[in-house]
Amino acid sequence: MMGSIPCAGLIVPPAEGLVPQDGPLLYGGRVKFIARGLGIGAVSPDGFNPVMDTILERARELRDAGAQVISLMGTSISFYRGAAFTESLRAAMQDATGVPCTTMSHAILAALRQLGIKRVAVATSYIDELNARLVDHLGTAGFTVTAIRGLSITAVKDVGQVPTRALVELSESVYREDTSADGVFISCGGLLTLEAIRQLEDRLGLPVTASSPAGFWDLVRLGGWDASAPGFGRLFAAR
Repeated sequence: MMGSIPCAGLIVPPAEGLVPQDGPLLYGGRVKFIARGLGIGAVSPDGFNPVMDTILERARELRDAGAQVISLMGTSISFYRGAAFTESLRAAMQDATGVPCTTMSHAILAALRQLGIKRVAVATSYIDELNARLVDHLGTAGFTVTAIRGLSITAVKDVGQVPTRALVELSESVYREDTSADGVFISCGGLLTLEAIRQLEDRLGLPVTASSPAGFWDLVRLGGWDASAPGFGRLFAAR
């Protein structure tokens, strides 16, 4: 319908299936976001494995609810089985729904490339096992991880409780381990990172991105819509 608000679908790890707050903050009423939850048991491979076979069903539910594009909005759940699986999952989602699909792991690679980041300092919420798999994922895509450190959080609800100050301090300390990094990436879609991105870009003078903001940016671009959102960092500066 001409003039209607575009609709984007999100498959999110928590069972509640709520739209993460970053989407409305970034895009206000320009895009309607709808979500369905997977109900992961923990932020770990053991927590992810039981729900992987339900992803396509959630994607079809979103398509039927009006989603014009769909993203699996979980970083580690979309990279932990390796790059080939990540791409096969995206393709399977698209085949199952008939609409353009992406994942948060695709989004972070696109955001890093958009920002010109090749050597990246990485801060995460993850356990060491997931950090190692993220290093592999980024390396396969041609990025060099200069340093990585995580908060070892596995409880789904705890991720969203990490304060901005802790994210800024962790990210800056990881960057200081090797200042040859030309940007910073904060990984985990459940972390609230918009204010941390602003502070870090101001303090370090480098581009910074994070899972959830990159995921929304990527999904809006996939729909062919304006993904700019002035005031939220370098990634959102250009139309």
